[in-house]
Amino acid sequence: MCSSDLYGPRLACVVTLTEDLALAQAARADREIAAGKYRGPLHGIPWGAKDILATRGIPTTWGARPYERQIFDYDATVVARLEAAGAVLVAKLTTGELAQGDVWFGGVTRNPWRPERGSSGSSAGPGSATAAGLVGFAIGSETLGSIVSPSIVNGVTGLRPTFGRVPRTGAMTLCWSMDKIGPMCRAVEDCALVLAAIQGPDGQDTTVRDVPFVWDPSAMPLSSLRVGVDVAAFRAIESNAAVKRIYDDALAVLEKLGLRLRPIPLPARNDAFNALAAFTIMVESATSFTRLMESGQLALLARQGDNAWPNTFRVGSVVPAADYLNAQRVRRQLMEAMARVFEEVDLYVTIPGVGPSLSYTNLTGHPTVVTRCGEHEGLPRMIEFTGALFREAEILRVALAYEQATPWHRRWPDVDRLPEMPPPLGTGEEEE
Repeated sequence: MCSSDLYGPRLACVVTLTEDLALAQAARADREIAAGKYRGPLHGIPWGAKDILATRGIPTTWGARPYERQIFDYDATVVARLEAAGAVLVAKLTTGELAQGDVWFGGVTRNPWRPERGSSGSSAGPGSATAAGLVGFAIGSETLGSIVSPSIVNGVTGLRPTFGRVPRTGAMTLCWSMDKIGPMCRAVEDCALVLAAIQGPDGQDTTVRDVPFVWDPSAMPLSSLRVGVDVAAFRAIESNAAVKRIYDDALAVLEKLGLRLRPIPLPARNDAFNALAAFTIMVESATSFTRLMESGQLALLARQGDNAWPNTFRVGSVVPAADYLNAQRVRRQLMEAMARVFEEVDLYVTIPGVGPSLSYTNLTGHPTVVTRCGEHEGLPRMIEFTGALFREAEILRVALAYEQATPWHRRWPDVDRLPEMPPPLGTGEEEE
């Protein structure tokens, strides 16, 4: 029995166990490796796919009851590329319904550190399963926090690549101008290895640029990198002495590694910038799910509150085109402002979930990686490195150096202590 089958129900993180496919892929990997036909570092490694990625002949439910029996006759590009790399797909992992939050038609995906809490989302299953060690790595997706947020909550290293780095062919479309696909792993270098396998044009997703990704950390001295500090984010946590100490220590580690940190301001927040991400998602998602609205099946969705998809789609569907186009003009202004930030630095360090960086960079397409920097009240604390467009190697290089200088990536939840069934939800459950 594989770990996904044994522990998946305890975390509500597995939608479909791909047992027959996994056994076939694993047997092929054993034969090839024994014969000296080694495909690379992912050969034979078990992984899980967020259930918005098409898998030939296997249900792809999008986490929503109307699509529970949906089956495609093709694989998403990233699925096909990982198969070519020799990785073994063991499970389709939960996504919050239609890529929002951690609630899906089977319940709420749980956090293995505290199973009475949700896993956040919408890459809820990838975050939970990776933290619990049920898979070697997972593939998630992000529109506005869906890789970063569950990585924070579950304490895994999550990489949201540059918009246009990884093909989205075969993935559910939510917001075509903001959707991104990336790895969620137990270590920084794993993210680099997975990104190398899935990135680059596929001839179908025309947003993807042919920009090489070269991962050779030994060829990139830390002293060569200009690293900024999002000073506003670090000031925002000063009232909590214990949390402040964690992040003061993290900055001290970076300085001991030889990085010269320079304070930088991100573009000032205003009403237009604050509203831009949610407005764009509202309009584009309503367009993506016009057929669902017309089918009368919105009532089948698990979440029906004011901020849930049914109402979001209804409002988004009646927004005038002029308002949407004006919003994208404002978005262009934000892109230009962020470009000026990266004239001064190659990357900056911030605190994930604090300040506007998450919203800004999902709108502008900049890459980011989050990794562990401590623990507070028994839960992981994370640090974030955000880079210039298509400069994933730089943020991964700094994150790797930080990881190697600290012990946090070696501490993981004890899955043997998980209750056999998810407990009732307590307070503090997380959602995107």
